[in-house]
Amino acid sequence: MSIKSVAAKIFAKRIYSKTQKWANNPVATQQKVLSDLIRKAKNTRFGIDHHFDQIKTHDDFAAHVPIRDYEDLKPYVEEVVNGHDNILWPGKPLYFAKTSGTTSGAKYIPLTKASMPFHIQAARDAILHYIHETGKADFVDGKMIFLQGSPEMEEKNGIMLGRLSGIVAHYVPKYLQKNRLPSWRTNCIEDWETKVDAIVEETFPENMSVISGIPSWVQMYFEKLRAKGQKPVGEIFSNFKLFIYGGVNYEPYRAKFENLIGRKVDSIELFPASEGFFAYQDSQTEKGMLLLLNSGIFYEFIKSDEFFSEHPKRYTIGEVETGVNYVLIISTNAGLWGYNIGDTVQFTSTKPYRVIVSGRIKHFISAFGEHVIGKEVEAALQQAMEGTNIRVNEFTVAPQITPAEGLPYHQWFIEFENEPEDLEAFAQKIDDAMRGQNTYYDDLIAGNVLRRLVITKIPENGFQVYMKSIGKLGGQNKIPRLSNDRQIADALRTIG
Repeated sequence: MSIKSVAAKIFAKRIYSKTQKWANNPVATQQKVLSDLIRKAKNTRFGIDHHFDQIKTHDDFAAHVPIRDYEDLKPYVEEVVNGHDNILWPGKPLYFAKTSGTTSGAKYIPLTKASMPFHIQAARDAILHYIHETGKADFVDGKMIFLQGSPEMEEKNGIMLGRLSGIVAHYVPKYLQKNRLPSWRTNCIEDWETKVDAIVEETFPENMSVISGIPSWVQMYFEKLRAKGQKPVGEIFSNFKLFIYGGVNYEPYRAKFENLIGRKVDSIELFPASEGFFAYQDSQTEKGMLLLLNSGIFYEFIKSDEFFSEHPKRYTIGEVETGVNYVLIISTNAGLWGYNIGDTVQFTSTKPYRVIVSGRIKHFISAFGEHVIGKEVEAALQQAMEGTNIRVNEFTVAPQITPAEGLPYHQWFIEFENEPEDLEAFAQKIDDAMRGQNTYYDDLIAGNVLRRLVITKIPENGFQVYMKSIGKLGGQNKIPRLSNDRQIADALRTIG
């Protein structure tokens, strides 16, 4: 055992103990976070406008600070972008994470001196919890890769801006620099396909032990590796021990990945976003990710079926229940206040508080009142594939409200690696699973309002072609599992 792996185990034990202190005192921890946020920001423009000097309790906070999305917060953000300080948080941000918005155009999410360290610590602590639980640490001696955006940035009124994953690349600890791939030069390649080809060439001869990224884009990397080496990724990288991922549910990709790798590999799920690093998988045996209650983020939760009502109740951490779908609302030390990030979560545990990402509040199908969410379609597909050799590369679902004939239906666009022998029987299995997942959908099928779902096969690499056509191939971009309209569906139908 190397000195580095021994040191990692010692460090892991220390971080685990620190985590337990706040995880075992969740309500007090979150109350302190809220108090600290209000105290530090009370003299900012936002704090003055929203009477932070009068806020003592969560009820006060909810009364003074409404729920906002980016469009609602945009007037304040634009002041910061224009170079003004003390607007949302004291001083100016260190960075803006620039993301693409569907209605807002480019979105500028502030990252401050107070918030930036937590993005780094959370990813580190996820690995350390894995080491503490499993005792496995030899992978720290191998090479590690994270498929990410370019680290190159530009300046706007004295504030650097770029992609979050590229900004984070500037903060890789020195003790990992020698282990980290790809090279800076390769990481700066903008075209995703060219970049992946370069990463394959650079990593192919290396001792890769940890690979990280969004599953859909890691899949492309693995496919190119396998094509080059003419053998499974697990043989090319015999010491590949750990896959770290975030952004989408891994389960629909698991069978495909195990085939590409040629064996099972431990995995760690992360829940990062430009707005904050919210949770990570802290256990290989328990379901869900540990919600980070001591990271400069105050959380509120609104039941998703109440979200669009006039005055939905805003729950705090001590009030949530397991198995309920909540819209995640955050207030942060980057200056986001009562901010709806768009994700929905469900708690799998309250001792400690662990969550799964169940979908997007804007990504659902309720064309007929069924309110199907991402977690349900992923679970239904997974259930239908169990015990088969069917493998799916990618999929999305949309309603077909006005079919040429017959009743309306949900249309599933699926790119198979191994397709079923009987597509109709497979569609029936998914539909049966969906009816078990969602009682509203079941009622609509039983009442002959909808007919059984229809599968439309997408050709190999069809989803990549679509993403490239809209300028979102690679990086942090991902296919929505659900759409309540036909925009993606109609584009996919043209791919042949």
